[in-house]
Amino acid sequence: MDNVRHKAGSRRLWPDEEDRALNIGMMRIGKSTGFLLLLALVAMQSAAADSAARSKTQPAAKPKTAPAAAASKAAPATPARKTAAGAVSSPAKTAAPATRTTAAAKPKTAAAKAVPRKKSSPWSEPTFADSTKGDDISGEDLAVRRAAVLALGPYNGSIVAVDAMNGRVLAMVNQRLALQSGFQPCSTVKLPVAVAGLVENLVARDTPVRIGGPTRLTLTEAMARSNNPYFAILGAKLGFDRLSYYSRLLGLGELAGLNIEGERPGAFPKEQPRGTSLAMMSSFGEGISLTPLQLAAMLSVFANGGTLYYLQYPRSPMEVRDFMPRVKRRLDIERWLPDLTAGMSAAVEYGTGRRAGYDPAEPVFGKTGTCTEKRTHLGWFGSYNEAGHNRLVVVVLLTGGHGVSGPTAAQIAGDMYKRLSADNFFARDGRLPPTAMVPAGACCSP
Repeated sequence: MDNVRHKAGSRRLWPDEEDRALNIGMMRIGKSTGFLLLLALVAMQSAAADSAARSKTQPAAKPKTAPAAAASKAAPATPARKTAAGAVSSPAKTAAPATRTTAAAKPKTAAAKAVPRKKSSPWSEPTFADSTKGDDISGEDLAVRRAAVLALGPYNGSIVAVDAMNGRVLAMVNQRLALQSGFQPCSTVKLPVAVAGLVENLVARDTPVRIGGPTRLTLTEAMARSNNPYFAILGAKLGFDRLSYYSRLLGLGELAGLNIEGERPGAFPKEQPRGTSLAMMSSFGEGISLTPLQLAAMLSVFANGGTLYYLQYPRSPMEVRDFMPRVKRRLDIERWLPDLTAGMSAAVEYGTGRRAGYDPAEPVFGKTGTCTEKRTHLGWFGSYNEAGHNRLVVVVLLTGGHGVSGPTAAQIAGDMYKRLSADNFFARDGRLPPTAMVPAGACCSP
């Protein structure tokens, strides 16, 4: 019936159409010929029905072991025999157990063949690792390091803690990661973008900016929520040259430390990279490379009122004893810092950094960052606290895959602050006499 076709066309008919075509064809044939064809068709259908009935009623084949089992039942019982010692021995029973052993062995063979394939990960870095491996803790503040290591836990990442009032690196967990050539800053790039917008009088703390439709946000709200459209608009208003100028004044694109062995600088492009928009640069940091040390130096500027120190990393008790701060440059931005830090405080109080834990007695100011660079997920949190006269900068960078984010980094930083507070670390008087300062001139006046 698959070959039945219409006269007017050559398309193949569906089964119900094929049956109808066959009936019409039989009517056109003579009575005798049609009758013979009909008898042949009935005979074929009857034979097929008988064959199907026989296949249904035929008993299923018995398993190969059935004859052996039947023979075992039919055989006469072997009489018990006495051994030489007079003990009665039972007749041997070997046939049935042998059959059961063979049957039980088959599933093991099948299970051995079903080896599950190892799932491939889309990430090039693990989320968890020993982040202290290879660190040299000579000269570090052991109380700060202990709090950092415990807070970081099993995560693959780095923590850099800096005294914002003098630029001393108190602890550096995972020195290899902290000192290498840098990573995409993600949303932490919004800090220099905000500074540039404030100094250039493009925005103020409470200036509403339309980000789409009827939605408007102020700088404080945009910082708290890490709103990308807001900073894309602000970056476009600034232009590349002004964005580059203020970012470099805050230390991007240069070494943050003074004679820190193994430190590599991040990178800030000399001109806008082809294919990278200002919107992506100013909201995600695309085309920019940032190190934890650079972010720590920048945050120190915000914490101490405008002084960019060379970060120094004493490596012995003698270097700690003889430590003297070195000023890289002074930035005349103090008048705009309240507008900036209002957004950083809001981020910790109710925004993307709220997992750090808001404490009005010892407030934390911070900015999160989350993005993917190649096949590595990044989670940033740059922060500092105010506890008495102390200003401790804590930068957390996480690398890996699932579970890595800016909010997770914020939680780690918050845990570190809490541990230090519980150990009365902030009860110290961290102030240094003015004679300990070595100025290097002023810069950055609008």
